[in-house]
Amino acid sequence: MKPFMDKDFLLSTPTARTLYHDHAAKMPIIDYHCHINPQEIAEDRRFENITQIWLGGDHYKWRVMRSNGVEEKYITGDASDREKFQKFAEALPKAIGNPMYHWCHLELQRYFGYNGVLNGETAEEVWNLCNEKLQNDPEMTARGLIKASNVYMVGTTDDPCDSLEWHKKIAEDSSFKTKVCPSFRPDRALNIDKPGFVEYIHKLEKVVGSEFSCIHCVRHALGERIDFFNEMGCRASDHGLDYVMYRPADDATVSAIFQKAMKGETVTTEEAEMYKTALLLFCARKYAELGWAMQLHFSCMRNPNAKMLAQLGPDSGYDCIAVTSSGGALAALLSQLDSENKLPRTILYSLNPADNAQLGTLIGAFQGVEVAGKMQHGSAWWFNDNKTGMFEQMTSLANLGLLGNFIGMLTDSRSFLSYTRHEYFRRILCELIGNWVENGEYPADIKTLGQMVEDICTNNAKRYFGI
Repeated sequence: MKPFMDKDFLLSTPTARTLYHDHAAKMPIIDYHCHINPQEIAEDRRFENITQIWLGGDHYKWRVMRSNGVEEKYITGDASDREKFQKFAEALPKAIGNPMYHWCHLELQRYFGYNGVLNGETAEEVWNLCNEKLQNDPEMTARGLIKASNVYMVGTTDDPCDSLEWHKKIAEDSSFKTKVCPSFRPDRALNIDKPGFVEYIHKLEKVVGSEFSCIHCVRHALGERIDFFNEMGCRASDHGLDYVMYRPADDATVSAIFQKAMKGETVTTEEAEMYKTALLLFCARKYAELGWAMQLHFSCMRNPNAKMLAQLGPDSGYDCIAVTSSGGALAALLSQLDSENKLPRTILYSLNPADNAQLGTLIGAFQGVEVAGKMQHGSAWWFNDNKTGMFEQMTSLANLGLLGNFIGMLTDSRSFLSYTRHEYFRRILCELIGNWVENGEYPADIKTLGQMVEDICTNNAKRYFGI
């Protein structure tokens, strides 16, 4: 029996262990998509206790607690931080097979030196140990944790209206070496069929200093903000779509739809798709000109629980996988851009793992010469960034494309302790490759394999994003 989460955790073969310890483990982290607050980096936030840095805003942990019948007051409510931590600790032992179990213990090991097991009985010990370090260790701050994790680049997720003032302050501070790059997330400008659209457009009008009367105005405003983000070091955009649509229409039609929405009138599904298609095409063309990567996240069902949406609002841990038929529309969108020579570097993420093979074959139909692996099947995302999901995503990519050009893992997290998810990914990557080698399916050429692993962990992303 192997020890629990020892140095060879998830590494079952000699090849896997060599690839991880001699190659993957040393590589800097390119965390090109996350939801870290740049203000906390700029101000080098220090967290008072483990609950603040662990449970605040972490939907994964909230779902574990809800699945254990924990009252909401101990999750997002007004219970004390110590009470919330206790409830989570009591639920965690039941999470066998859940990546949360591994992530939590990796974080406790790497950042707090705790090699025991967290449960209801050990919660007090862990609480005291973690809080003592968080409060007294000079390195246990936002910047210190990033530095200790060997993070080369952080890609935050930012609204077009954002001033990026915190990114500017970080960039001006020569004492902090990690690159913190904004990412352009224009969802609220595209979501013409969702609540808050009119209010958001008025906010965007104030930022650019003009009133919008048609689709040309919206395009101009987004183009202006894209240029500003580019000046601030942005290397990627990100679009969160319920599904991918492609319903082109002339500008007069799209302008009429925009004007209808601005009057507070309800737009139809078809009208919303026309508007979104027009802006997706515009943004993609602009990204291509600037050499940005375009990330498309889709097949997420948002807020299916109406009662909890009313109680807690969106983004509170109640989303789920959607079954959509995005393939045809996605292909049409990519084809139109490619026909204009305006297809940007593109990373495709579907929350539905049933789409793996479709994405794997679709990216192969639109590769280009700008960079190896121009079209990427994005890393196993959200509900899929577990051991099974990562094996499936990388195996599918390897079967249908070139795993050696993969740009690797991202945290998609709001926590400064989540960088151990890169370690988790790297161990799984080395185990996958190691098994192929040990089974005689690839030569035992450690020089070539080691370089491939280092590329997937870091170098490919550096080249891809131009950093």
